[in-house]
Amino acid sequence: MVYVLAVAAALSNALTSVFQRMGVEDAPEETTMRLSLLTHAIRRGVWLLGFAFMVFSFLVQSFALHIGRLSVVQPILTMELLFLVAILGIWFRFSISIREWIGASAIAFGLSGFLYFSAPGGGNEVPTNLGWIVVGGTTTFVIALCVVATRWGPRWWKAAMFGSAAAISYAFTAALIKVVSNYAASNWLTMFGHWQTYGVAVFGVLGLFLTQNAFHAGPLAASQSTLVLVDPLVSICLGIVLYGDSLRTSGPYGPLEAISLLVMFMGAVFLSNSPLVTGMKSEGKGAEYDEMLSRRLKHPHGPSPAHDGGLPFSSA
Repeated sequence: MVYVLAVAAALSNALTSVFQRMGVEDAPEETTMRLSLLTHAIRRGVWLLGFAFMVFSFLVQSFALHIGRLSVVQPILTMELLFLVAILGIWFRFSISIREWIGASAIAFGLSGFLYFSAPGGGNEVPTNLGWIVVGGTTTFVIALCVVATRWGPRWWKAAMFGSAAAISYAFTAALIKVVSNYAASNWLTMFGHWQTYGVAVFGVLGLFLTQNAFHAGPLAASQSTLVLVDPLVSICLGIVLYGDSLRTSGPYGPLEAISLLVMFMGAVFLSNSPLVTGMKSEGKGAEYDEMLSRRLKHPHGPSPAHDGGLPFSSA
């Protein structure tokens, strides 16, 4: 059940990216980074559909974290990239290159290998106040350190550091959601009496803010790669430290888990650098890419975008 919920959350995240991107396709250029962009988007039914999927993803992820483990749920969310490629290829009929096939396969095989070899267990411990103080303090310090590191270095470094800070924020938010979901399950009114509920809001918003800075600071490939790499890795560590998640590491299992994670991460980086994914998530290709999305939705049986004057996303 946990696996189904986590996969559903990953699929919903991918659909959110597609529908919300389509929702702002015809927004005036001067609305960029302005409140008027949001008001324009709200008037578009497709953007609201994307928002509904975003809410659904949060609820499903929360339920998955309630009954499952951080070390299981968060790594599965990397499948968002796999689903995004599948949606663009199957629904919108974008040309899928060998790069996307290799990246998607690596994510699928790496994730499956990690879950099989690690056989996650435990995860039933209740975090202590001291544990929250130590982990929360360490998390905040590392986030601040990453942000300070953006003051120096090339643009790709700044994007990577902002992306790392955002990923750590999301991982800590997931750790908080797990305990808040327990409060909500017993009596949802009681969750407002616990600081973790407000921590979810603070670190969730902080993650969104840092993500936007990451996209603005430099190449999307750098920020997207760190987002998909750091979040599951930090989540696994938080699950072990806070909730007592246990991974099978005896004998050959430890090295096999490490290899599986490496394969999954390489696949995620490969897809993050794919023109298909960067075109979907980057604001830089905005108008032309959005027009292609809209055209494919309205004419699903027409010629593929790679052959109708659009961007050749199948090229390397």
